[in-house]
Amino acid sequence: MDVHGTVAEGFEPVRDAFVRNFGTLGERGAAVAVYRDGQRVVDLWAGTKDVDGTAPWERGTAQVVRSATKGVAAAALLLLHQRGQLDLDAPVGHYWPEFKARGKERVLVRHVLNHRAGLPVLDHPLTPEQALDPLQGPEAVAAQAPAWEPGTDHGYHALTYGWLLDELVRRVTGQGTGAWLASQVTGPLGLDLWLGLPDAETGRVGRVGRVEGPEPAGGLRARPKRSVTEAYEDPASLTRRAFAAITPFPDQNDPAYRAAALPATNAIATADGLARFYAALIGDTAGASRLFTPETVGLARAEESAGPDRVLVVGTRFGLGYMLHGSASPFLTPGSFGHPGRGGALGFADPDTGIAFGYVTNGFRKTVTADPRAQGLVRAVRGALGL
Repeated sequence: MDVHGTVAEGFEPVRDAFVRNFGTLGERGAAVAVYRDGQRVVDLWAGTKDVDGTAPWERGTAQVVRSATKGVAAAALLLLHQRGQLDLDAPVGHYWPEFKARGKERVLVRHVLNHRAGLPVLDHPLTPEQALDPLQGPEAVAAQAPAWEPGTDHGYHALTYGWLLDELVRRVTGQGTGAWLASQVTGPLGLDLWLGLPDAETGRVGRVGRVEGPEPAGGLRARPKRSVTEAYEDPASLTRRAFAAITPFPDQNDPAYRAAALPATNAIATADGLARFYAALIGDTAGASRLFTPETVGLARAEESAGPDRVLVVGTRFGLGYMLHGSASPFLTPGSFGHPGRGGALGFADPDTGIAFGYVTNGFRKTVTADPRAQGLVRAVRGALGL
């Protein structure tokens, strides 16, 4: 495998792990970037731009990062709170009066970020066309009754998270999340990271698709727990319904999908853009001061929800807007915060070591929160740091 890019001295194990992903884990095209204390120490890419093509992946190739989008979008609400424009403990209905319907008066802004709002499903799923309309998703969530008493339990809001967050940003700022981030964060920092892909960048984005991992040694395939399998197969389960809030799911290679802004699922980024975003949250980067104050970093990584997840049916941990290090989604250390994308992508920050990490791929596997390719790279970073 012809791997391009550079690694700083001491981070050679990350390159070795990246090569192994192509040799043994079925990687088609991918990139990984790592920053330490605001300085890039890993910048690697290899394979093909398109999952089903032959054109090479280049330095600026970008991909849809699925739910890694959630960690990017969460920064909007936390920055608005940091600036005094949004109260995390205010009812959502204070900013969005129509949301109060059907027993949601006590849903707080923080419940949107910590997956305790009780709104992971829609009784009437949206079509792809409806989902791409910035008004219809929020309207559907506002009309939805909670699946449990808000604030009393947690369950991953796979798709509805985006509409909840987007409408709050719009009510406070007058802009959708994608436009607000472009004006306040990604644009000023010059990040190759978009929530709503501009026409001028379409040629940089590769085609994504499903890939199968290799059979484990001896021909035995690791199987998820029976309860997890049953939850995904049962049409009436919260799990199945949460991921079916848009039915059928849009074609992620469709230009209309990429141009829309769905703050739960469709950010497009290079590995460097994703890693530098997280580097900017926790520290100064080239020409720019840190985005999050220490207090806001504390909000991102302080445990708000933990234990059995009513949607994912495994134990998960969340701060405000971010997954936290745990068995379901291992990051670098217990102090890390970030977000995986279903089937591959991963971005996170670790304030204790100054590490920021970004991995993007064009080949999505069946994994939900802990893809083995990304995990191999994280273990290599951990080893390079002697952790």
